[in-house]
Amino acid sequence: MTTIALPPCDDELPARLMARADESDDGDFYSVPRLVTHVDDATIAALTEAYRSLVSDGARVLDVQSSWVSHLPADVAYASVTGHGMNAVELEQNPRLDERVVQDLNRDPELPFADGSFDAALDAFSVQYLVRPVSVLRSARRVLAPGGTCVVALSHRTFPTKAIAVWPVLDMADRARWVGVYFRLAGGWSVPEVLDRSPAGADPLWLVVARRVG
Repeated sequence: MTTIALPPCDDELPARLMARADESDDGDFYSVPRLVTHVDDATIAALTEAYRSLVSDGARVLDVQSSWVSHLPADVAYASVTGHGMNAVELEQNPRLDERVVQDLNRDPELPFADGSFDAALDAFSVQYLVRPVSVLRSARRVLAPGGTCVVALSHRTFPTKAIAVWPVLDMADRARWVGVYFRLAGGWSVPEVLDRSPAGADPLWLVVARRVG
């Protein structure tokens, strides 16, 4: 009988649901810059408009699992935008970022920022790659100011070998509910709000939004 090596995951989540087809080092997988977008233009525009309504002017923004584009509205002035991702070249190409941090959250889920450093934390189209998402959301709550907003954007495209095992068997609504479970397990968040902002005839866009409580 073959023994399958499972990744470390949050104790609250079944390890087999959080396993991935490719458990090789994530740093190797993401070492090659991918300067492409993973959803179509209409869906990107819908996400930008969602950020416009959910993230206030002058906010201190943390873009988690960031890349070469942050999808934030170009005409909104934020106090700062910090990009936290896996590839330094991609982050350097992102013109919206004031600060760039490279870190593998599957190795260390603790965000390297002081308590209350941000007003909004964003994660676009990448939460399916986290094997310790509850720990990451606990850390995100810590680095947000009281009342701060976390927005997790979901679509249907993914790197299938690096996505958690449960992801491909869920439809979009259940993926949003699954992310809502992360928030509830992490604690200290408002009841997650699920928003379907999918443009007609384009890639789907679902948002899971919660705010730091306390």
